[in-house]
Amino acid sequence: MQQDLCTADPALARRAAALGADGDPDALILQSWARCAAAGLQAGAAVQVPVVDGAELARRRERAGGVRRLALAQMEALVPQIAGSNFLLAFADADGVILDLRTDSRFRMDDGDGIVAGSRWQEADAGTNGLGTALASGQAVAVTGGEHFFERLGRISCTAAPVHDVDGSLAGVLDASSYVAARQRHTLALVRIAAVQMENALLRQRMRGRWVVALATRPEFLGTANEGLLAFDEAGRLLAANARAAQLLHGATAPGAAGEALLGERWEALAARWRQDGAAPLRAHGGTTLHAAAVARPPQPRLAPRSVAPAVAAAPGVVADDPAVADAFRLVEAAVRMKAPILIQGETGCGKELLARHAHVASGRRGHFVAVNCGALPEGLLEAELFGHVGGAYTGARRDGSVGLVASADGGTLLLDEIGELPLSQQAALLRFLDDGLVRPVGGTASRRVDVQLLAATHVPLAEAVAARRFRADLLYRLDTVRVELPPLRRREDFAAAVRSVLATLDGASRIDDEAVARLARHDWPGNFRELRSLLTRALLRRGGGRLALADVEPLLPPLAPAAGSALQQEASERVRRVFERSGNVSRTARELGISRTTVYRHLRAPQAR
Repeated sequence: MQQDLCTADPALARRAAALGADGDPDALILQSWARCAAAGLQAGAAVQVPVVDGAELARRRERAGGVRRLALAQMEALVPQIAGSNFLLAFADADGVILDLRTDSRFRMDDGDGIVAGSRWQEADAGTNGLGTALASGQAVAVTGGEHFFERLGRISCTAAPVHDVDGSLAGVLDASSYVAARQRHTLALVRIAAVQMENALLRQRMRGRWVVALATRPEFLGTANEGLLAFDEAGRLLAANARAAQLLHGATAPGAAGEALLGERWEALAARWRQDGAAPLRAHGGTTLHAAAVARPPQPRLAPRSVAPAVAAAPGVVADDPAVADAFRLVEAAVRMKAPILIQGETGCGKELLARHAHVASGRRGHFVAVNCGALPEGLLEAELFGHVGGAYTGARRDGSVGLVASADGGTLLLDEIGELPLSQQAALLRFLDDGLVRPVGGTASRRVDVQLLAATHVPLAEAVAARRFRADLLYRLDTVRVELPPLRRREDFAAAVRSVLATLDGASRIDDEAVARLARHDWPGNFRELRSLLTRALLRRGGGRLALADVEPLLPPLAPAAGSALQQEASERVRRVFERSGNVSRTARELGISRTTVYRHLRAPQAR
């Protein structure tokens, strides 16, 4: 390879020889240099990294969808692990365009060659670099200092790992960069692990409703980045496998392979065992003893689930046809598998507790789901309520003491609801628990370790509360590992389905006309699902059950606001209303106008000109 470089560019060959002074230079770097030289790049030239415009960046972010959200979660988890190294974290799509960045304020690039959102770091533009070379090679790579093709990037160290989808296609690249002097040698390993976690989460997402089985050489490796994952259909035919599973099964993971041949037992026996949540050793393909457990399974429609899932599935607002809501569900499912703290934000009544209950079910934890309303606890007794107390610890304390709400969630899930209402004076005690996982009851001397999946929920902008000194910044950093935002009801694309879901919980035999749903969609719903449930309850009581029509809901809503928006917008909305009034059906209106049902609802919701 060095001889090829010498032929193409003697100066490059001398640089390669210098890199290899202490041993053979990395083959990935030399191969990248050869590609750059063949593309006509000049090592001493200025770095010209193209940047897409804002509209194109927005389109790429939207197209990345759930993959991008998984990347953001991994970037948040990486921040504390590489803090102090003047770092930059980036996620780029399959074209090398950076979609998102997290950066230490001390890391900056000058001379117009900045790493910014929208910049494209393919080798053809930026030479040998972490993102571009990981894309070109399909492998994780570290590019340090003089290993960059362009000499002007020599002060930077960057490590990157590609993220592959279940079909093997490239979904994106994770990158961690720093100045050479501040680089940490373990960063490449951290980035590799983060990419594997993303790939595993992608497999689980793509295979929802299928059997997903985790494999490991030891039971304690299950649930870690070292586990293999296999996805099967209900007949036991292999649909997908991650790279670790292919290693454990000696490459015998071609799609369509029989589960019995891979795992050494009758598929029916395996499925029956996994239905009971059992993880047990088995003799897999190649004679290897592996431990296997089902981390996802197809639903059993004729059997009642044995967990809190029925309350979640039937509760208002858990319709997840809205893309943002569906992404929120997928993100919490991935986060609980990493045991990462989750912060759920959204307006009052938008379904935060329901999402938290879904996270508890997805975690597979056998302990209780405990929800604590931080705003409802009396300030003077808050610590005792959370962490318990020994008998007689204070005036009015129970004689036999109390274990406290936190310990009640041991082995399960703890939701700190309305965390923004937690008094500042009590936040230090909560921070201590988050730091060490130890609970000491008020008046006691002994501590006990508690294992909980932590979630916090709030409608308060916590960053603003920190700025106003009402909330501790260090507590926010601990809670805000994975952030999920639920949209308000008025912005949900599945508004009609949400209305019908709430109605079904009130009266399964009742129905509601499309015209009534369209009128409901034009209300702002400041109380979100709580307000919707209350209004539908009143409408049913007035009607006496049956089918709700426009006349049943109109008197319960405030008058419509005056028209707003441009004349063109008003004209488009009026056209949709005319077609809807003629057809009487949202689906027919959408088909006739060639638009989506969501767009129909949006126009019907728009204020009318007076």
